[in-house]
Amino acid sequence: MSHPLVELRSVRKRFGSQVVLDGIDLRLERAEKLVVIGASGSGKSVLLKHIVGLLRPDDGEVWYDGRRLDSLTERRLMEVRRRIGFLFQMGALFDSLSVFDNIAFPVIEHTHATRESVRRQVEHKLSLVGLDGIGHKMPAELSRGQRKRVALARAIALEPGLILYDEPTTGLDPVRADVINELIRKLNRELRAASIVVTHDMNSAFKVGDRIVMLYEGRIIADGSPADIRGSTDERVRRFVVGEAGEQDLQALRGDGLFSA
Repeated sequence: MSHPLVELRSVRKRFGSQVVLDGIDLRLERAEKLVVIGASGSGKSVLLKHIVGLLRPDDGEVWYDGRRLDSLTERRLMEVRRRIGFLFQMGALFDSLSVFDNIAFPVIEHTHATRESVRRQVEHKLSLVGLDGIGHKMPAELSRGQRKRVALARAIALEPGLILYDEPTTGLDPVRADVINELIRKLNRELRAASIVVTHDMNSAFKVGDRIVMLYEGRIIADGSPADIRGSTDERVRRFVVGEAGEQDLQALRGDGLFSA
């Protein structure tokens, strides 16, 4: 029987007295596009870091393509990470390197590709994200949206089987955000790579996700298709989807003296 690409089994993580992940069970199939939503501090980014092995669970298991990540040595983890692309929230480009060298970096670092092969791979990745011919530019010369796309080209440089997106549309205007949404869909089709997208942007969530899960206080409280999430009768899910503050949120403002009843 085939196994899922990613599987989390009863994963728990705490930092001090704060429980961030509280018994997470989650499966991701190959080529699936999964969106993770939830309020700030609900554990979304911590979840991503467990999947790529940057954090290890206090309890539970994390599996990638049939290998249990949380029991691997750091050296073995590095082998797995080469098969996972990670688009960081702010892009995390090397400011001192050109666009070409930023994208070439993981290829040179992790393969024995010839100079000509590296050049072809970089040009191909730039073409995939719609930025042909800008390899000579420096990150400071690019718009915010272009930097995001260069960072995405670097994330797919080693043609990963899984791409993790941490708030990919943060800081972008609606048009530039939709460019990123379309790129996520395009790369899923052309690379046949699975995707996990962490976002607060519900337009993005509904556009790119085959499936959406919502984290609330470290637990998954909803898991379904975009239509399922839109039609959820759970008040916590409904309020998040429509952007409506609940009584608990308003009470916190009253306590801060920022809101009067």
